[in-house]
Amino acid sequence: MKILTVDIGTGTQDIFLYDSRLDLENGFKLVVPSPTMMVNRRIKAATRRGQAVLLRGVMMGGGPSQWAAEDHVRAGLPIYATPDAARSFNDDLEAVQAMGIQVVGEDEAKRLPGSPLELELRDFDFPAIARSLAHFDVTLDDLEAVAVAVFDHGDSPPGYSDRQFRFDYLDERIRARPRAGARHPLSAFAYRAEHTPPILTRLLAVVASAGEIDAPVVVMDTAPAAVLGATFDPRVAARRRALVANIGNFHTLAFRLGPGGIEGVFEHHTGLIDLPKLEGLLRALADGSLQHEDVFGDHGHGALIYSGQGMPLGEGDFDVAVTGPRRTLYKTAAGEEPLFRPYFAVPFGDMMIAGCFGLLAATADLLPELGEGIRASLRGAGGSGTPPWEIN
Repeated sequence: MKILTVDIGTGTQDIFLYDSRLDLENGFKLVVPSPTMMVNRRIKAATRRGQAVLLRGVMMGGGPSQWAAEDHVRAGLPIYATPDAARSFNDDLEAVQAMGIQVVGEDEAKRLPGSPLELELRDFDFPAIARSLAHFDVTLDDLEAVAVAVFDHGDSPPGYSDRQFRFDYLDERIRARPRAGARHPLSAFAYRAEHTPPILTRLLAVVASAGEIDAPVVVMDTAPAAVLGATFDPRVAARRRALVANIGNFHTLAFRLGPGGIEGVFEHHTGLIDLPKLEGLLRALADGSLQHEDVFGDHGHGALIYSGQGMPLGEGDFDVAVTGPRRTLYKTAAGEEPLFRPYFAVPFGDMMIAGCFGLLAATADLLPELGEGIRASLRGAGGSGTPPWEIN
C-alpha cells in the first residue's frame, strides 16, 4: 500500500511517500520550497526584468507571493490576475484591486499587451511531484490515497473578523461528534475531498488541483496535522496528558491533550509573540485560566478551554512538546531561562515531516479500508503504543 502525503507550509512543502512494505523511517521523502515561495521568486525575477506578470490558476497560499506582487506594483510594473488566482491574496476582489493588482477575466487575459510572464497558481502540483520522484525510479501510478495539508483561514462573511471566523471553525471541529471508527480527535480537521466544507476555499482549491488523481484524496489543516504527527514521538505518546505546540512561520497553535481528548487550544500569530508571551499562554492553557480575549485581544485567533481540570506541570522529563519551523523560538538567548522544559518532538526521527505523519494518521480514520495497515505501521515503527488521548 502506497499513500502520498504532502504538508504545504509557507517556507517548504514536505512530501512523504508511505509504503507499507517499509518501516516509516525508510519511506521516501522530499523537503522542497513551498509553492508560494516559488511564485515569490518568479515574480521577483520578472520585476528585475521589467516584465508584466499574469497570475492564473486557483487560490493558493499568499504571504511571500503577495509580498512579491506588492513589490512588483511598487516598481511601477503591471500585474494581472484571474479571479480565482486573485483570491490567493484576499477573498474580496475589490481589496485585491486596491493593492494595484488588475483582476481580469480569462478572455481579457488572452488579449493582454506585450508578453507577460504567466504563472499558474496552485498549492498542490501532483504532476510536478510525480516527475520529481520519477527521476529516482519511484512511480505514483499505484497509490491507494493522497493526503494534502494547507492552512485555511476560511471564507468569512463580509464584515466578520476572519480571525474570529477561523477560531469559530476550530471550536466547531473540536466539539463535533467523533467520526465512526475514528481514533484521533485531531482527525476532525481532515476531510475526504468530496466532504470538504464550502467555507474552506483553500482546501477546495487543493481538491480541484487533485481532480485527475485516480485515488481517494484527503485534505487537512496544517497545524492540527503537525500536532497529530508530533504525538507519535514515543516520549510524547507515553504521556497521560500533554501540551503540544506547533510554532509555524505565521501561526502558532497549541493543544492540551488528555484522556478525554482535546482539553484546550489557542492559536496566535507567531510574529506577535516572543518566548515569555508564548510561555505565559502555555501556562494559562495548562492551568485552565486562559481566556479567548487573552489571545484575540492581542490580534491572535483565540483560545478555548474544554476541561476545567488543570494540567499539572513539572512532571516527567518535559513540560511542552514543540514542533514546527519556528520552534527555535524556544531556544532562548544567553542568560534567559525558560519557564517550561521543552522537548523538540521528532516522530520517526524527522521533525520536518511531522505533518505528513499526522496526515497519515488522519487518513487511517477517514479511509477505514486502509486504517488497519496504516496503524500497524505507525505503531510498529515508532513503538509509541496508544496515547491515552486517542478515542476508544
